[in-house]
Amino acid sequence: MVNGRSVPGNRWDLLDGLEPEQPPGVSVVVVHYQQQSELDRTLTALRRQTHPANRTEIIVVDDGSPEPPRVPDGVRLLRQADEGFRAAAARNLGASHATGEVICFLDADTTPEPDYLTRMSRLPALAPEAVVAGRRKHARFGGTPPDAPVEQAGPAAELPEPQWLLDAYRSSRNLLDADDRSYRYVIGAAMACSRWFFERVGGFDEQFRVYGGEDWEWVYRAWLSGAVLAHVPDAVAWHDGPDWAGRDLDDPDRRARKDAETLLLTNYIPVAGSRGRAVRGAATDVLIRLAGAPSPAAAYVCVDSLLAVLPEASVMVPDEFAELFAAEQRVTPAGPAPLSRVLIDVPHAVRVDGVAKELRHATETVGAGTVGTVCIGPIRVDSARARARRAAWGTEVFDTEQVDVELPALGADPGLAGYLGGWS
Repeated sequence: MVNGRSVPGNRWDLLDGLEPEQPPGVSVVVVHYQQQSELDRTLTALRRQTHPANRTEIIVVDDGSPEPPRVPDGVRLLRQADEGFRAAAARNLGASHATGEVICFLDADTTPEPDYLTRMSRLPALAPEAVVAGRRKHARFGGTPPDAPVEQAGPAAELPEPQWLLDAYRSSRNLLDADDRSYRYVIGAAMACSRWFFERVGGFDEQFRVYGGEDWEWVYRAWLSGAVLAHVPDAVAWHDGPDWAGRDLDDPDRRARKDAETLLLTNYIPVAGSRGRAVRGAATDVLIRLAGAPSPAAAYVCVDSLLAVLPEASVMVPDEFAELFAAEQRVTPAGPAPLSRVLIDVPHAVRVDGVAKELRHATETVGAGTVGTVCIGPIRVDSARARARRAAWGTEVFDTEQVDVELPALGADPGLAGYLGGWS
């Protein structure tokens, strides 16, 4: 049974002014690697939280430091072998031992202000699909005692915040207007979600073994699973040192690492702006399922017209037509549907030339607002977000939009020569 409630689309603002009936249990998962002084500062700050101590669990996960970190009584320490940069595996290990209703992820060098846990846990406690990004500020803490109140020490040694992130939060109204690329604005070092939703999405992908990318991949997958993305600007945590974007732009090693991260993500996140412009990655963005056709010619006209409108799509066809499309890599026999942002069901063969504009618009926008499904004549354009919420709550949470158009079913002789020649 899911506790809490859902909201239409990404409308976390409908929960403004509401508080949980009681403070939720919060499990704080802190990832560490050879950062004892930073860890000391963060653990000290966690002991000063306004969130009730008896509702707070702290788990430190060490990513293979040569010497285990020192942690005070009451803090659980887990360790994993040093096999590269394995923040993804470390977060999963911590989450697997968490008992709180809400999991709050922090890095050892990211120190929260006193109200951080209270503010970060509110939305996930009310709406279990909420994925919350805190405000990560930056400071140079060198020489600052670890027990200095961070809400004073941070402003005294403050560094610039990344302007691109501030601009994104401002233009999206703190992610209220999130879309399919808003995963870029949720950082794993200052993130929270319900344990129920984390388990529903699945953990971080442990194939990520270099710096960066594992949080964005998870947030994108969470978005497809129905996440409600929110930025909580008054939940402040201070990172010791500048933001990655504020470091030496001329460092070739840094630039190479950023390129490696971007290349890796093209295989995981297939939306426009993240995927290659022409090179296809492993993930599926739009999946079309053709249920049937009266002849190979009708199947061909239908699939060809669909791919002419949506060239980035993948199409599944009945087994009887698989050989017809053997040379087209975008077309496969029917089978289990892979995770895709959009699923288009075509119950019978049709030509979509006349609804190209409507079909493209539905595919580009469905799931990002409150409309989760668009029906264009007999064609159903369904977002992954709508499907996920439907499965979780047993009811429609997104709106369905109907576009009334005539799309006659193709007959066994669809006029193939005329279609290809352009006179039909």
